[in-house]
Amino acid sequence: MNTQFDLIIIGGGASGAGIALDATLRGLKVILVEKNDFSQGTSSRSTKLIHGGVRYLEAAIKSLNLSQYHLVKEGLSERDLFLKNASHLSQKLTLVTPLYKWYEIPYIFMGLSIYDLIAGKKSLGKTQIVSKKEILRLFPYVKKEGLKGGVRYFDGAFNDSRMTLALLQSAKAKGCVVKNYTQVIGFLYKDKKISGVRLQDKLTNQTYELNSHVVVNATGVFCDTLRRLDDNSVVDFVTPSSGIHIVLDKKFLPNDEGLMIPKTEDGRVLFMLPYLDKCLVGTTDEPAKIEECPMVSEKEIDYLLRHLKKYFSIEIAKSDILSSWSGLRPLIVSENISNTKELVREHFITQSNSGLVSIAGGKWTTYRKMAEDLMCFVAPMFANKTIGASQTKDFKLIGSEESRDVVRKKLESFGLCSATQKHLIDTYGSCALEVVAFIQKYGDKKLHKNYEILSAEVYYAILHEFVKEPLDFLVRRSNLALIDIEAAKECLEDVTLILKEQFAWSDTLYEEKLQKAKKILDLSI
Repeated sequence: MNTQFDLIIIGGGASGAGIALDATLRGLKVILVEKNDFSQGTSSRSTKLIHGGVRYLEAAIKSLNLSQYHLVKEGLSERDLFLKNASHLSQKLTLVTPLYKWYEIPYIFMGLSIYDLIAGKKSLGKTQIVSKKEILRLFPYVKKEGLKGGVRYFDGAFNDSRMTLALLQSAKAKGCVVKNYTQVIGFLYKDKKISGVRLQDKLTNQTYELNSHVVVNATGVFCDTLRRLDDNSVVDFVTPSSGIHIVLDKKFLPNDEGLMIPKTEDGRVLFMLPYLDKCLVGTTDEPAKIEECPMVSEKEIDYLLRHLKKYFSIEIAKSDILSSWSGLRPLIVSENISNTKELVREHFITQSNSGLVSIAGGKWTTYRKMAEDLMCFVAPMFANKTIGASQTKDFKLIGSEESRDVVRKKLESFGLCSATQKHLIDTYGSCALEVVAFIQKYGDKKLHKNYEILSAEVYYAILHEFVKEPLDFLVRRSNLALIDIEAAKECLEDVTLILKEQFAWSDTLYEEKLQKAKKILDLSI
């Protein structure tokens, strides 16, 4: 591998992947490195929403806060681009807010109508008042005592871990080098300015060096950790906030519409969303410490279940939880705000004395704009190179080149059942046709009787989706562990055996990989 690059990006989540694509499309020679698997942290543990931020809109109106208003406006504009450019992984989502006080109906209706107004021509639908009868028809388990009606509005939803993958695959197709399980263990300097990085391959323990004109730190909640590796005297500008989600059976949300609870007992927003034929509930927003594998606390689960009990007539117990996970959000520190739920999720870009460029904050919806802003920030640093304008506004990601209907018609000729066809289209978009070749070679055996995920997909993921470890596939490529932890445990041995075969692992290494993955699934994902 060539050791000289224009740009080295550290961090393989939403921010890093977005920057990799933007920079590569501008003609730069780029490499992205990630110390674990791509999107292993925050970027695969989101609420799966593409949105402007209803909570920020309310704060903007109440306090006439322009920064919050602009955040909403920017988010709604980026939502439109997101849905167009990643059409196989995203879709419009209908959300209903059940209300139990008459005065709340016009209040919420007006607020969400302003949300539509800000979106303008990019609105996904007109906010509507919904009758009590209609809410109970759609959501039979919602408490009917005291229910007055509700409000329906529209936002977007997406598959976050596969979105990261699509960005990286698209960047790679345009010439970017992407490497997971590759950790930065030090920086290289020339005349006290960063000139590259020292790396360690975590799978082989090999160390090597790469040189670059610019180095970007896009490591999310670990942003300050990496900044301190460069300069131990820096002041932190990121504060982590934990967000947990639980997954329930589809029976708790038996249609394709979601529920939005606009204000819980302490002012947070709570969502119940359709997700991979399950019901996703989230999220909490608690101050947290930075850690590699954040755990789901009993306190946070109790918080979610307590609020579900307020709105549902059916008892939802801990035994109903199919999976749960915790993610750490990199919020920008504000000296005037003490609660993480009040922090505006704007992004922030800074440069150290040595030249390290760092970006943090933001949210999934605005990943593209964050990348564009970062590239505008670093463009003047390439004095001897012409940096073109961003091309990502109209760039279709890999998998979105053809519509679902076109892909479906092409798949029909292969004799696959309709459920398998739907699974392949929802997961891979137009790349589903590539997966069919692996099905023809390795067969159409399911990994688990209750899910459409096929063993052949593991082989495909190893060759085309950067899979190196069992949980790369079970958690982030198939998302199985995110929706059914017990099913993932049942599939673990079969997936690990395929990796053993493909990577020629020894029996000892296979057992180490298997036990390590089991331990993670037993604790938390």
